[in-house]
Amino acid sequence: MQSEGIFILAELKGEAGRKIREINEKYDPRLARYKPPHLTITGSSGVGPIPTSVPVEELRKKLEPVASTTPVLELPLFPAQRFLQTNIVVLPLDHHGPLRELHDRIATSGLPFARSRHTFSPHCTLSLYVTQAPAAEQELLRTIINDRVIIDSIQLFHTRDPQPSRLLLELPLTGGR
Repeated sequence: MQSEGIFILAELKGEAGRKIREINEKYDPRLARYKPPHLTITGSSGVGPIPTSVPVEELRKKLEPVASTTPVLELPLFPAQRFLQTNIVVLPLDHHGPLRELHDRIATSGLPFARSRHTFSPHCTLSLYVTQAPAAEQELLRTIINDRVIIDSIQLFHTRDPQPSRLLLELPLTGGR
């Protein structure tokens, strides 16, 4: 599936992020090389990508007020599951509460967004590019990470699959300081 646009991601940090990285390296090395553990806030669910014609200055102008009033988020992960009738294995996050509030504030920031085919379903991917053997898939589906993920910034990437994404802007979440 070809997709192009500006996607907003959040790198998952802390002990949970480290554990997810280890799982990615073991089960899907290509995914581990692609990006650190992250979740997609906008671009593929809830709202679609921002058009690439939007200048970085406008992105900054519209999103700095959101980032500067959002505290660092510490969020629990739900147990692993298959994603939307696929072989992709993910760790879902609660689509309500502070993460939903961040998503909605970004979606109503005044930036243009394309339509998305999916409702907001935040998750961190454990295995994407590799079709796992049945035993490995069952092992992955038993994954539970009790540590909370830490989200301390948002990153905006120009995504042009299958080409590597390019970081355009990173904004720290400073609302709690």
